[in-house]
Amino acid sequence: MMLATETMVWRYVRHRHDLGSSLNLRCCEIIPDVKTTKNISQSRHRWLTRPLLSGGYQHWLTDNGSLTARLQKKYSVFTVHPLAMKCAKPILDEVAPLNLAVDKVALVREVLLLGDGVPVVFAHSVLPRSSLRGVWRGLGRLGNKPLGATLFANPKVRRTPLSYKKISSNHALYQHAAKHMGQQPSYLWARRSVFSLNCASIMVTEIFLPQII
Repeated sequence: MMLATETMVWRYVRHRHDLGSSLNLRCCEIIPDVKTTKNISQSRHRWLTRPLLSGGYQHWLTDNGSLTARLQKKYSVFTVHPLAMKCAKPILDEVAPLNLAVDKVALVREVLLLGDGVPVVFAHSVLPRSSLRGVWRGLGRLGNKPLGATLFANPKVRRTPLSYKKISSNHALYQHAAKHMGQQPSYLWARRSVFSLNCASIMVTEIFLPQII
């Protein structure tokens, strides 16, 4: 069976027999359709301007306020559990919004946000080294303090419109978040935005775990 991303190409080859005679044999090759493959690759990195058919997650996804503040109102006990703080290359679809080179290394922070002891959000932040200056120079040492609280506390910080994506098991962020779930759904809803102050930018991605609804 031929895949949708493949094109059948027929050609003739010349095959020489031991007797010196030759035949034209018809054979086929299956080669990738480069244009279609490119479009599929681009769609995998595309984020949405609206979280279509997001069900019970929608009001969490579309709220433009501080997620930290909202979680603190919903749960009696809100805590941040640090998972990773490391220098690494951003995920490919994070490079362009931050105006980074593909091979550029940034500080990557990953935490779990817990409500009453239950993981409800997996947060992934990309902090370019050039952004860790001035008032943001201490963001690499937050520990168990929420990043969102720091960003929303400064009225000079600007935020891009939220974008959304249903991430499945082949996405790196799904794989990171899945380690902290019991039953793993077929997909997770994520949202992200870029916070800017002067010439510094930070991307924050929040993946909502099933326990939040």
